[in-house]
Amino acid sequence: MSFAPATMPWFAAHEWRLMWRDGVAMMTGGHQTRRIVLIVVLAIAALLLHLMANAIVAPWVGEGVAIDKPNLVLVTGVGFLFWTVMLSQALESVTRAYYGRSDLDLILSSPASSRQLFAVRTGITAITTLLLACLLASPIVNVLIVHDGPHWLMAYLVLAALSALATAIAVLITIGLFRLAGPKRTRLISQIIAAIVGAGFVIGIQAVAILHFGNMNRFALFADPEFITSMPALDSLVWAPAKGAFGDWPSLIGTVIIGFTALAGTIALASSSFGRHAIAAAGISAQRQTQRHGELNFRPRSQKQQLRVKEWKLLARDPWLLSQTLMQILYLVPPALYLWISYGQTAGTYVVVIPVLIMAAGQLSGGLSWLAISGEDAHDLVVTAPVSPATVLQAKVEAVGVVIAVTFAPIIVLMLFASYELAAITAAFAAISSGSATAIQLWFRVPMRRAMFRRRQVASRVSTIAEALSSIFWAGTAVLVAGEMYLIALLPGTLAIATLFVAWSLSPKGKKV
Repeated sequence: MSFAPATMPWFAAHEWRLMWRDGVAMMTGGHQTRRIVLIVVLAIAALLLHLMANAIVAPWVGEGVAIDKPNLVLVTGVGFLFWTVMLSQALESVTRAYYGRSDLDLILSSPASSRQLFAVRTGITAITTLLLACLLASPIVNVLIVHDGPHWLMAYLVLAALSALATAIAVLITIGLFRLAGPKRTRLISQIIAAIVGAGFVIGIQAVAILHFGNMNRFALFADPEFITSMPALDSLVWAPAKGAFGDWPSLIGTVIIGFTALAGTIALASSSFGRHAIAAAGISAQRQTQRHGELNFRPRSQKQQLRVKEWKLLARDPWLLSQTLMQILYLVPPALYLWISYGQTAGTYVVVIPVLIMAAGQLSGGLSWLAISGEDAHDLVVTAPVSPATVLQAKVEAVGVVIAVTFAPIIVLMLFASYELAAITAAFAAISSGSATAIQLWFRVPMRRAMFRRRQVASRVSTIAEALSSIFWAGTAVLVAGEMYLIALLPGTLAIATLFVAWSLSPKGKKV
């Protein structure tokens, strides 16, 4: 079915094709075999998630699900967790609509209406945000439908309304940043806000759980009688989305009207300025940096020192790195707070945070290593420089290692005050996890543009799976070693080494490193 050019259906079909191709390319890399494997993996993952949701939700449903205050607090709290993720995703998507697309100059110079283009792209952002929310919430909702009835299907309409509201707020934030901070700083500030919003509420309720209950259970707050008593009465509008999910039609209709009216009003309000802001954003990369006059201090450095400085500058200048890594760093705040509150208690209480730190070290190191090793935009220039390849790789690894060490050093120092042994174990296994992720990136290095960071897993599924498994196995090993279960710790440790060996044997360049 074909549509008239430059109309909203035509733009919508064009955007949908681009989104579909981008998603398929990101997940499969264009290989038919990977599509089949992806379908199988997604089916298995969906089955496991539904089984986990059933284990959690079934006892709750068995006790009877009524529209009372405790259940409304629980559903609203969990729903707000999903909504913050939706808002974070919408902020990043809206920002990329201005800065990350290279077709705006062509489209905006054509006779097509920029208002229609903005409306379509905003609608596509709302749809992708809804798809993410449904992907995260569908196991819980589907289990509720099976155990408690089809009225829980209304939860999907509530998610659609909330995704529309999240997209509207994301657009207003972005437009406001363009006017207050200018196009040069909007991208950076928007990424910071997206990361804080995405992790802030989770970190906040975990902080409350740590301070009030002495544990890291983020759902303990929603079951606290004092917290439930302090919440508004049942007739408050705060509970409208939760009541709509329960199947209350007036609340559902009101939530849907508010969500989609907010999106439509935002599109009508902001569409007139889309072309102006898009042109301003596109011109950022073409602007020349103002030369600062003054004395330049050139410090004599060795080749490795100069290369390390170069890598740090590239990491600091990466336009999308902040949103890609800041959330991972923010999730280290609850473990650090837990260590601070638990100071002076038995060392066993500290074992809770060890796997979190080690897995975070592996994942963060893997992303930074990809940027330094494979995401080298000046690859041809580097390989033709009078520097040995071994020196270049060593400098890249050292630069990433320093960033990881600086990030995790404060938490390790906190652990030192309680237990030298636990601090040493955590530092050692965090270094091993980080080194394993870096080694995997070395073995599977394929020169790609830094802008392809979101698609780095396309280069090799083996490297992605191996990186995740090695972090998990090293985390399990560290916990068992900290608990002085050395014989049992041999099992995950052996699996971690086997994972690295398999990754090395399957890598195209592993035997050359």
